Amino acid sequence: MIANLARTALVTGAGGFIASHLVESLLADGWRVRCLIRYSSSGEVGFLRDLPPEDFQRLDIMRGDLLDTDFVAECCRDIDTVYHLGARISIPYSYTAPRDTFEVNAVGTLNVAEAVRRLGVKRLIHVSTSEVFGSAVSVPMSESHRLKAQSPYAASKIAADKIVESYVCSFSLPAVIVRPFNTYGPRQSPRAVIPRIMEQALRGGPVKIGSLWPRRDFTYVEDTVRGFIKAATVEEALYGEFNLGTGTDISIGELAEQILEIAGLRSEIISEDQRQRPQESEVARLLSDNLKARKVLGWEPQVPLAEGLRRVHSWWRERAPVFGWGDQPN
Repeated sequence: MIANLARTALVTGAGGFIASHLVESLLADGWRVRCLIRYSSSGEVGFLRDLPPEDFQRLDIMRGDLLDTDFVAECCRDIDTVYHLGARISIPYSYTAPRDTFEVNAVGTLNVAEAVRRLGVKRLIHVSTSEVFGSAVSVPMSESHRLKAQSPYAASKIAADKIVESYVCSFSLPAVIVRPFNTYGPRQSPRAVIPRIMEQALRGGPVKIGSLWPRRDFTYVEDTVRGFIKAATVEEALYGEFNLGTGTDISIGELAEQILEIAGLRSEIISEDQRQRPQESEVARLLSDNLKARKVLGWEPQVPLAEGLRRVHSWWRERAPVFGWGDQPN
C-alpha cells in the first residue's frame, strides 16, 4: 500500500455522480483534491454542491474542457494521481450525438494520458465501463472477456481504454484501468434506471421503463469509490485492469419489483417501446467476475443490493417535495 502523506489528486468530471462521492472520500482520507469541471457560464459545480461547505472550500476547482490540451496539462501539473472520470456517459445521447461522445471520451482520454506522461504523474486511474463488454458471451465476465461496441458510447469507451493500453505498452504509462459495473446510489441522475423507478414510485403512478429482461450487476457507489482508491494506492495494481462488480445480477423487471417492495407500493410496471434501446444495441447481461480485484486490490463489495436500494429510497424520499414529486411521499 502506498502511504497517503497528503497526496494530491486530480478528479476529472468531478461534478458528476460517482466523481462527487470520490472527491468526498478523498477529502476524508486527507488528500488534497483538484477538480476539473466543464466550464459553463452558470458556474455550476454539479453534485459538489452537496458537499459540506468546509469541504467545498478545500477544493481547487478548475473549469475548462477535456478537449483543450493545454488546459488538461495545466490541471495535471503538480498532481500525484489522476482519477479520470470525465466523459459523456449517456447511451441514448450517444445515439443522437455519436461524434461528440467519441471526441470527449476518446480524445479527452488521449489528452489526459499525454499530460500524465509529460508531467510525470505517478498514477492514472482510468475509469472504464462494463458496457465495453457488450452482451455476456460467458459469465461471470472476467477482464479478458471480449469487447463489443453495441452503442456509440461503448465504442468511445473501448477507444479510450485502448488509448490508455497503448500508452502503457509504448511509454510505460503508470496507469490502472478500473471497470465499474452499473454503479448506483445517492446523487445519481434521474435518467438512470434506479432513480427513474424511484421517481415514478414516489409520484404514485405506474412505473414506465424500457426492457424488463436485461440483467445487470448493480454496485453501490461507496463500494465503487473504494475500488478506485485501492487502485491508486496498492502497489501491485499498477498496469492492471480490474472489474468492480458484486458478482450477482438481477433483471430490470425484478429490480423494479424490489424497489416497489422497499417503497411499500403496488404500482404497475410497464415496459414502453420508446424507452428501449435499438434491438441489436441492447446489452442482454452484465455480470462481473471480481476475483482479480479481490486478490490484487483486497477489494470486495460490502453493501448488498437490498441495503443499497433502501439507502437510495431514503435519499430520494427526503428530496421528493423539492423535485415536485408530491408533499406526502409514500
